[in-house]
Amino acid sequence: MTDTPLSESAAEPRYTPLRARHEALGASFTDFGGWQMPVRYTSDLAEHHAVREAAGIFDISHMAEFTVRGSEAAAFLDYALAGRLSAMSIGKAKYSLLLTEDGGIIDDVIVYRLADDDFLIISNAGNRDAVREALSARTAGSDVTVVDVSDDYALIAVQGPVAESILTGVAGIEDVSIPWAEQKYYAWANATFNGRPLLLARTGYTGEDGFELLVAAADAEALWDAVLAAGAQQGLVPCGLAARDTLRLEAGMPLYGHELSLDTKPAQAGLGRVVVTDKERFVGKGATAPADGARVLVGLTAEGRRAGRAGYAVVLEDGTAVGEITSGALSPTLGHPIAMAYVDPSYSTGETPLFLDVRGTRIPATVTALPFYRRKK
Repeated sequence: MTDTPLSESAAEPRYTPLRARHEALGASFTDFGGWQMPVRYTSDLAEHHAVREAAGIFDISHMAEFTVRGSEAAAFLDYALAGRLSAMSIGKAKYSLLLTEDGGIIDDVIVYRLADDDFLIISNAGNRDAVREALSARTAGSDVTVVDVSDDYALIAVQGPVAESILTGVAGIEDVSIPWAEQKYYAWANATFNGRPLLLARTGYTGEDGFELLVAAADAEALWDAVLAAGAQQGLVPCGLAARDTLRLEAGMPLYGHELSLDTKPAQAGLGRVVVTDKERFVGKGATAPADGARVLVGLTAEGRRAGRAGYAVVLEDGTAVGEITSGALSPTLGHPIAMAYVDPSYSTGETPLFLDVRGTRIPATVTALPFYRRKK
């Protein structure tokens, strides 16, 4: 799942139900979508490598949750979102997009089908108000109710090669409706934690296997403690947003406010496949094709240690700007610079040499298919 940084300096900072746990672990905090969130606990690199090699636990309780219920819920979501959610089976999840009338991206979301007429949507924290308002406005004339339940829940992600092994040993998790090994990617299962409802989703934002655990806010601390205790001997470490960002970048996953925005059409971001254009009607249907010559998202790799960052120009050998980096870092896993960038379409094939303008120095870059990293299965 994705998220976006958004300054809300005029508002009081918000904290998740796990604030005390983060402070006790010595976390450094940063503003993220109006929330004070852990950016790191020890070392960005150590936390990143832990997820690639063992497992990491993340507090993502700042994300927003909405229930969509009613006899016309499935048809409503087909209209309100870019995908065909009515075709999704109970027990499954689907990545989708919430578009404006002119095809811009309000947010990218994950939708879970809980029952025939009952869906859960998880969206980005910084877009909570925009998502609530757009969904609510689109309910007119439909037998459907959209409710913002974000404050009722906490969301904890456990990601990495041994995530499943750790969770099978968590004290208090019982009544799992689907055996752990049979739970599929982009699907969910019911369970209980200390006798209270727990939703287990095999989803994540790191490129690794893992789960996202949705519980009542009041149960967050106990679940966090139980997972940490179960993973203590398997290399589990608490991870902050810095590691989450380099992990999702290696996995080629877009971040709202960087790769996605109101000015971005899905096809530009490589998300044309998410839009089901043969639906009879949906918001944005007539305007999802980008304008001729619109920049498209590409992956870029470079040699050395100097990485391009968001906002740095992508240039030709003569210095002509043909694009801009949206996310970039020195990849901890791969050991060389990687970036995602929007470039003029004529330079997206890799046939023309491109360079990253890193503070006045031109670094040769190669167009590379996304993702940069794929986990071993």
